[in-house]
Amino acid sequence: MAGLRLGPLLRYVDWETGSTATVWVEASRPCTVEVRCADGAGGTAPTFSVAGHHYALVVVDGLTPGSTTAYEVLIGSRRVWPPEDSRLPPSTITTPLAPSATPTVERAAGDDASSAADGRAPGGPADGRAPGGPADQGGSGSPDAPSGVRVSFGSCRWAAAPGDGNDPVGPDALVTLATRLAADPAAERPDVLLLLGDQVYADETSVATRRRLAARRDLDEPPGTEIADYEEYTYLYDESWRDPEVRWLLSTIPSCAVFDDHDVIDDWNTSAAWQRDLRATPWWHERIVSGLMSYWVYQHLGNLSPAELDADPVYAAVRAAPDGTEVLRRFAAEADAEPTRTRWSYRRVFGRVRLVMVDTRAARVLAEGRRAMLDPQEAAWVRSAVLDDPSSYDHLLIGSSLPWLLPPLIHDVERWNAALCAGVRGSRWARFGEKLRRAADLEHWAAFPDSFDRFTELLREAGSGPDAPATVCVLSGDVHHAYITEPHWPKGRRTPGADSTPGPRRGPAAGSGTTSGEAPTARVLQLTCSPVHNSVPRSIRAGFRFGWSRTGRRIGRALARHGRTGRSPVEWGREGGPWFGNQLMTLTLRGRNAALTLVQATAGAQGAQLEAVLERSLTPEDEAIFGHSTEC
Repeated sequence: MAGLRLGPLLRYVDWETGSTATVWVEASRPCTVEVRCADGAGGTAPTFSVAGHHYALVVVDGLTPGSTTAYEVLIGSRRVWPPEDSRLPPSTITTPLAPSATPTVERAAGDDASSAADGRAPGGPADGRAPGGPADQGGSGSPDAPSGVRVSFGSCRWAAAPGDGNDPVGPDALVTLATRLAADPAAERPDVLLLLGDQVYADETSVATRRRLAARRDLDEPPGTEIADYEEYTYLYDESWRDPEVRWLLSTIPSCAVFDDHDVIDDWNTSAAWQRDLRATPWWHERIVSGLMSYWVYQHLGNLSPAELDADPVYAAVRAAPDGTEVLRRFAAEADAEPTRTRWSYRRVFGRVRLVMVDTRAARVLAEGRRAMLDPQEAAWVRSAVLDDPSSYDHLLIGSSLPWLLPPLIHDVERWNAALCAGVRGSRWARFGEKLRRAADLEHWAAFPDSFDRFTELLREAGSGPDAPATVCVLSGDVHHAYITEPHWPKGRRTPGADSTPGPRRGPAAGSGTTSGEAPTARVLQLTCSPVHNSVPRSIRAGFRFGWSRTGRRIGRALARHGRTGRSPVEWGREGGPWFGNQLMTLTLRGRNAALTLVQATAGAQGAQLEAVLERSLTPEDEAIFGHSTEC
């Protein structure tokens, strides 16, 4: 008899119609899975099989817009969720209010000109807009209330629970959030949870996982205590998603995800030399193929809309096969060998809020002399996803697992290191630069200087012009602390031309290729929040703090002169932080107003609690959100 192994996870909720959602599950045997809602909505899907595991992504139709409805999961006629002995509230699906007038519908990412031109499998959902959303429903409930959405985000969650109850890295912020919401079902909830990388750690396994690995192979043989294949990846997702409170939370709050390095291996795709060294090992091919296969199954599919799932040839082939393992293996191997054939980036829309989630790992160009964070086709897609139909959104969110703006000294070190590795100071310095790059994890946007400059210009364009949004926020994690920084565009500073990247144009200097145009009218911010559950050594904390200091900036300028890197197109200062701890940020976006909160999980006599360490308005009118002005 088939049972429920993992899930359910509520993934996609349609903000255009408010009537459709997707629910992901893993079953113990082949079967048909049904999601049945209290309001009469529902859906069924047969499982598909990969490496002896059985999964279904159920499309739920007929939901009532602007409502919250409980649901259950059935296999055959037997209810498998919620468990009979559950002490947690019912799992629910909350839908946004339906549009009060005919909506302006954006083209799906898989249907737009850039997707047709790049020849890739579509990686983003159908986009739409609706003037209302769940963030309004906790207030007046009026259909005329301004559209709103609450977006919580973070990254880097090492999920292993301490065996003795004493967690050396402190309470897990996701578990603490789940516990708080389960205890008070009427409490304000996020409308969507953005998981910005390192959802699992393939290179840092727990004691419990190592015991499972040791039961099937010799840990003295490479890759040792790291993950070797698809089956072992399933252990990581079991560990991450089976905590009862987290399981309930993910069944109730829609989520969007993107990978970072530890989902595969530390410093994944740092450089061409790094890639050559890893590909020469006997275990790497299976690791990268299994990593991409498991990411596709456990994370990527849920990022897509039902329309894009229907149009995805890989999904169709896997579902059609009695065993989809080989189909998916071929896809993953091709995605690693020829990254331009696959797009993991995607776009989502939540009312008047647009999210563009960017793949900053698999889409890299690593050859020295051509290094880029995004290959040309990926860069063209991102540009189109950002700039297309600017009048349709009030806030632009760009999810990048790696921060765009780092502490200035660290930025300058990475830019200097990239110049050394490119040979600006000769081969001896280049060899030193490669060693330093790997030892110090110098592989953020600043380590790809041309990509950094072009991305910066893209953000300026996105925030300029008559249809500019109120805010443009880059949401990131990775660096195991939180901070806020705001760039400033010095007049006349040279930047690379936008005309070399195909896609829409906007702003007074678009395509100039000489100097940056006017500063954007939108407020542009880097919002970094990490970890959800991890730690950072005290020495690294001190280094991050020093990176913001005046002395650090002076050292950075000296390195820039040595590396002949020139100046970055923007300057920036710290607007908040750094904050260290297990934490989550939440953006509350309503109309053209924006507000930010940061909470940290702290241990206390009554158990773990979420403590608010920041409440800040990002736009002048945000008294309406917080009830008082906290503008920064």
